[in-house]
Amino acid sequence: MTIRFLAAALLAATSAAALSQTAPAIPPVARPPRVEVVPVAIDTTAGRIVLELDKTHAPVTTANFLHYVDTHRLDGENFYRAMHVGDGGLIQGGVRSDSRKLYPPIAHEPTTQTGLHNVAGSISMANAGAGTARADFFILTSDMPSLDATATDPGFAVFGHVTQGMDIVQKILASPVSATKGEGVMKGQMLDPTVKIVKAERVK
Repeated sequence: MTIRFLAAALLAATSAAALSQTAPAIPPVARPPRVEVVPVAIDTTAGRIVLELDKTHAPVTTANFLHYVDTHRLDGENFYRAMHVGDGGLIQGGVRSDSRKLYPPIAHEPTTQTGLHNVAGSISMANAGAGTARADFFILTSDMPSLDATATDPGFAVFGHVTQGMDIVQKILASPVSATKGEGVMKGQMLDPTVKIVKAERVK
């Protein structure tokens, strides 16, 4: 009786161990990290452009742009440049009416750090070198990987993308330019007339 009881107990223990091995605990489902975005609308005389600024991946650049938006320093300024590259290009705007409206330059957030890229629909800060960006920005209508950072070039900091109004961006790109205005690489790329930024504000 004792031998039979021990054998039954051993069989039960073996079965329980086998069951626990064939039914491992289910690991938790991996969830992608939450990206915090800030919607901003730029109303121009050509129409409305709506952006999503990426606060998660480009916090410094996004905060800088929102500083200009929230203090209404972009209101009344202009899109002043249309640069054509192949079938696409970029439009550029910012604060050019009064240098007193400019805030100090910001730290550069290269694409190698943010993981964002200069592709069609993206918005990036214009600069004259790392750490010089202030208020001027551009929106791309085509992919331009040459504007991304490399080991020897800091590139241009991307901080969001267009969600509505790419037709307006294309319209501004197709606007007339002056053959004589502009200096250096900008000569022949200056909009004439410029496209006014009526208002830039956060939207829900």
